[in-house]
Parts: sequence; structure tokens; C-alpha cells
Amino acid sequence: MTLALTMFGYPRSCFSRHKYQLLSLTICVSLHNTPILLALASAKLDDILALWAGLGYYARARNLHKAANILVRQHKAEMPFSIDELIALPGIGRSTAGAIMALAHQQKHPILDGNVKRVLARYTAISGWPGKKPVEQKLWKIAESLLPEKRITHYTQAQMDLGATICKRNKPLCLQCPLHEDCKAFQLGTPELFPTSKPKKEIPTRQSHWLIAQSNNGKILLEQRPNNGIWGGLWSFPEFDCPINLVSFSQEKLKVNPEEIQHQTSISHVFTHFKLDITPYLVHSSDNYQKIDNNKIFGWYTIRDALQLGIPAPVKAFLTLLE
Repeated sequence: MTLALTMFGYPRSCFSRHKYQLLSLTICVSLHNTPILLALASAKLDDILALWAGLGYYARARNLHKAANILVRQHKAEMPFSIDELIALPGIGRSTAGAIMALAHQQKHPILDGNVKRVLARYTAISGWPGKKPVEQKLWKIAESLLPEKRITHYTQAQMDLGATICKRNKPLCLQCPLHEDCKAFQLGTPELFPTSKPKKEIPTRQSHWLIAQSNNGKILLEQRPNNGIWGGLWSFPEFDCPINLVSFSQEKLKVNPEEIQHQTSISHVFTHFKLDITPYLVHSSDNYQKIDNNKIFGWYTIRDALQLGIPAPVKAFLTLLE
């Protein structure tokens, strides 16, 4: 039995939708819904980042906002029916575009997300890390060759769900899998060796220092980070490079005269490619906190109002302690 037919026969009730797939599908539905699309395009990026806070990968939120605006301006608030036009939208690659074409338009296009890569690599016993171009190209060819003539929507969703719930990275449930009789990795008895894991490398540690300025009426100074880099577009505490420069940084850049400086407990935050060690310094000042006017980069906020902004998880945790 072919991969396609076997997946079609697999009970849909046995699959549970992965959270990121649900998020992607929600976004697809939203972009197909004109009122929601218009609301998204007209929304402030700050409001979108505030709703996205805690999910990570903030570039996705920025790209979602950009894509909505492009659809409104260039496509009359409608999703393109061309895969090339979909790929041209910010944040949409070949796999996401293929999923939209299959799930929304019932068109034959392959997908290759992490779950599908694992399913296909095991089914065909292709070794090598899928992050390498030659391996990825092999998987794309296999994905294209297995596309069914009918029920592309069911097939596409089944692939993702099979990888998320049965053909898991660790301890796959092979005997529950409808493909195990034809699966080459299962026949070899080493399914967990496929696909090859990403080569490990030591995660570097970076140092950062926060200056948490609190005015005499309890307001906190926040700085909006640039769109590129970590926590792009989110509001965070101003950062400085060395504790020796704390007073000069506070006075010259922030116009805050530190009367009392309290060294706070350090915080560690792990990203995909590095670990960030943060040393916070709480600075109290009775100066007129309006020496820095509210502008696009800096703003003074009550803790309650600050918690409503788009802020990184470590900032939210620290603000909650101050509350």
C-alpha cells in the first residue's frame, strides 16, 4: 500500500494537532477572512507583539503584519492562488506556501516541515541531517513523488499529525504506525537514527546588563528594541555594556541621576543559538522623570501598563516581581 493511501485510511481521531500547526492554520484562516485581514493590516505592530509575547520567534509576528499589509495593498485583501506569489510574502517559505495551497485551495503541492522530514526520512531510510541542502533536496523529491491525486487536504494534514504524534523524534510508536510494514527505518530496527541529528556545537554565552530606572512615583523606563536582532520590536529595559559605565550611561543617555543603585539577582535566558546572562540594576531617582520625553524609543510606564506591552518573558517576570 502506498504512503498516500495508508495515510488516508488512518483514523483522523488518532491525530492531535500540533500547536504550531494550529497557529499556522489559524493564520491561514485569518488571512482568508477579509475583515480579520483588514483589522490585522491596520493594527499597530506594538499591539500584535503584545499578543504574541511569550511565544518567541517574534519575527513571525512582524512578518504576519507585513504580509497582511501587502495583501491589502497589492492583492485587494485576498490570498493569492499562486504558490510563487505566496512565497513572495514575508515569512512564507516553500513548505508553508505548499501547506496553504493544499489545505486552503486543495491544490497538489508538497510540504516539508520538521515532522514531515522525519516521516519521509524514516520511511525511505535517508540518512543525513535535513538541514543540509543535498538531503533536503532528496526529501523534496520524495515528497513530490508521493503526492496523491485526490484528498490532498487530508494527506497533508495526516503527514504533519503522523510526525507529531506517532513518528516522534524520540521513542516513536512504530507498532501503532500504519506505515511500519513498508518503513525502511523500521525494517532496519533503527528508526531513531533517521534523520541524522543536527551536528552539536557549544552554545555560546553572552552577557548583558539592564538598567531598570524607577522614578519617585513608581514608573519604569522602557526602551523599544530595534526590529532586527533578539526581541525585535519589543519593549525592554535599557542595556549597557559594563557595570563601570552604569552611572555615566544613566546620566548621559537616560538623563536619570541614580540616587540609589540595587544590584539584583542575575537572570539566564536560553535562545536557540546562545544563552543570555542578564545582570539587572535597579536605579531609584527622585529627578523629574519627564527629562526623557515619551517618544518612539523610550517611554515611562506604570508597571501595570508596561505588562500590557509587547515585552520579552524575562522582562515580564522582573516587572511582576516589582509589582
